[in-house]
Amino acid sequence: MLRIAVPNKGSLSEAASAMLREAGYNQRRDAKELILDDPDNSAQFVFLRPRDIALYVGSGTLDVGVTGRDLLLDSRAPADEILPLGFARSTFRFAGRPGAATSVRDLEGRRIATSYSGLLAKHLAEHGVTADIVHLDGAVETAVALGIADVIADVVETGTTLRAAGLEVFGEPIMTSEAVLVRSSGAAADPAVDVLVRRLQGVLVARQYVMVDYDCPKHLVEQACAITPGLESPTVSPMANPDWVAVRAMVKRSVTNQVMDDLYEVGARAILVTSIHACRL
Repeated sequence: MLRIAVPNKGSLSEAASAMLREAGYNQRRDAKELILDDPDNSAQFVFLRPRDIALYVGSGTLDVGVTGRDLLLDSRAPADEILPLGFARSTFRFAGRPGAATSVRDLEGRRIATSYSGLLAKHLAEHGVTADIVHLDGAVETAVALGIADVIADVVETGTTLRAAGLEVFGEPIMTSEAVLVRSSGAAADPAVDVLVRRLQGVLVARQYVMVDYDCPKHLVEQACAITPGLESPTVSPMANPDWVAVRAMVKRSVTNQVMDDLYEVGARAILVTSIHACRL
């Protein structure tokens, strides 16, 4: 049975469970459940604090898990990222009062508050900077106002909380993060893990692409297919009218309307767009 660690609360938990559900796995209906068996898929889900997941997976207690890249690297657990999942994106950055610093080089000897001590220590060492790291479990943005730090290093999504505290980001991002699937370093090949990865990849593709169907005059099909090349190539089928063909292709969801406009300009008609619920490439 494949044992999978999933965040137990918050937006990361909701997004991870939604993706696993789209991949065909059962997910809990009661947020109080900490363990959920999915016998149809030979899987068991264990709901944990996101910060602890890399440690459980790295120790081999659990086979794989969903956590943030920032939490994985901060934990220093012997676990590796095997698949980025495309949600919960954020950046890890320095912030301080306006004019406090402009780059990591300005932080020599300063006090830096963070909840990601391991990640910050590694970054400072890479730049040859010695600073006093003040570890906090939460509310890092108040550390400067309360006088226990000169600047902070924290995960930033929109920056609204920092601005409300009178802080602004400076310097280059320490790292970019998103939700990732992790596995113990050096773990042996496991067909169940391969199935999970393929299913999640299928969800990622289904979220990024749509299926476009349209009718096209036969003499214009080359121009139309240049607009919708698909992944390998579009499907072109004959129609009752021998002068027309039906074309089907996958296109990026983000450019759907532009593609429809371009097809119409070329001469395609009956242009239809449908969502993809799952796929295997």
